[in-house]
Amino acid sequence: MQQVWRQLPFFVWLIALWMLLWGQFTVLAFVTGLIAAVAVTRVFRLPPVELSGRVNLWYGLVFVLSFLGAVVRGSLTVAWQVLDLRRQPGTAIIAVPLRIDDDLIMTHTAVTASLIPGSLIVDADRDRRVLYLHVIGVRDARDVEAQRASVLRWERRIVRAVGSRAQLALVNQDAAPSASEGGAP
Repeated sequence: MQQVWRQLPFFVWLIALWMLLWGQFTVLAFVTGLIAAVAVTRVFRLPPVELSGRVNLWYGLVFVLSFLGAVVRGSLTVAWQVLDLRRQPGTAIIAVPLRIDDDLIMTHTAVTASLIPGSLIVDADRDRRVLYLHVIGVRDARDVEAQRASVLRWERRIVRAVGSRAQLALVNQDAAPSASEGGAP
């Protein structure tokens, strides 16, 4: 029974996703979403997703606002790099070792880094907790370190929003004190 309660948020998310895909919030869409969610969870026996059970709405809002700002800033930066005919933007593949050993946090961090223009996840080493990104606009080692630090800030924001207390303690002790979590990409 405890397994059912742990999986309930994922199950509800599948139903909501189904209704969003169909663009209908009706009883029929709910029932068919329920059937689809049962089919997906029974046919495709995926390992259970362990949720922390902790959600911090304030840090969730900080994450969303920071993410939206980073998307706009990244879009403008990439557009400028394309239009600047004087120089070609440098590119690099960088490895970013994450601090948290959790598949869900790693996935959220990878998706966030990929959605911000200028970087794309090309590989993820789950066993070693390393994300490999292709980034543009890199000219020297300082730019590489800035990109790596940016991904680690996204990991920290995600943990602060939805991570467990142990994960939160880990990122808080590993992170250098920063004045603001909202500013940098």
